[in-house]
Amino acid sequence: MHTGQIIQLLAGFYDVLTEQHEVIRTRARGNFRNQQTKPLVGDVVDFKENSDRTGYITSIHPRKNELVRPPLANIDQAVVVTATTQPDFSANLLDRQLVALAEKKISAVIYFSKTDLLDNEAYQDLKQIADYYQKIGYQVVFPVRQKDDADVKVLRKLFAERLTIFMGQTGAGKSTLLNRIDPDLNIQTGEVSQALNRGKHTTRKVSLMNIDGGLVADTPGFSSYAVFEMADTELKECFLEIKQIGQNCRFRECLHLNEPGCAVKAAVENGEILASRYANYEQFMGLIRSQKPDYKRKGYQKKDRRKKK
Repeated sequence: MHTGQIIQLLAGFYDVLTEQHEVIRTRARGNFRNQQTKPLVGDVVDFKENSDRTGYITSIHPRKNELVRPPLANIDQAVVVTATTQPDFSANLLDRQLVALAEKKISAVIYFSKTDLLDNEAYQDLKQIADYYQKIGYQVVFPVRQKDDADVKVLRKLFAERLTIFMGQTGAGKSTLLNRIDPDLNIQTGEVSQALNRGKHTTRKVSLMNIDGGLVADTPGFSSYAVFEMADTELKECFLEIKQIGQNCRFRECLHLNEPGCAVKAAVENGEILASRYANYEQFMGLIRSQKPDYKRKGYQKKDRRKKK
């Protein structure tokens, strides 16, 4: 029996990177279908190897997280590519993505793209916003407008021993950034990129590539941040500064909306918390409360039982 990590799914085959840095092409055993599960790229698996250097997966190790689009597991961090212009900067979209990542226990690195297209005033305004996110605890890359590779070098230093994905709105510059990180990708820009096959587009291939001692998803992002899968009481845990400042609220279960003695509301009023961040918090709270419960969602009943105790 051997152990390794799935780095590619292609036409029903799983390529597994072993602890000896060899790649073995495997298939999944049929009993996974009976268990209503299947291996994902990023999974750590046990497999048996055949004499012809192929194999079959026998078990999947517990996942720390998983995504639907793209289908990936055990992600350590995401680079959130955020346009400063063309399209215009959206604090709401940025915060939506950060909350989605926090919900999945994925660390976020915020990369502000297209800063070279800003005039001086806009550049300074966006730089202040970037500095705020840096101050509250996010890793932030805000490139200087000279065309060099300093920003890429910063990102590549973050890859070691981690599985990294890229995300961001269409047109934010994910493909351009990935091409700068690894020119061999040759991703087409100016359109919605699909999963890659080293320059050829195919929706059937999801893979991981080794860059600077880490694995980077060979896909320009994911879109599973449209709906929040959490209770309203959990949202405050996904805003770093609200979580920290909220410890000073009068009531331990304060949701920072209308409660008296709320330290978060006071911090918004005195400018300690960015107004746009709190406005997005209020909006996301409304969205969560208006969503119909998904009884098929994994873990839903478990959460309900916890609340009733």
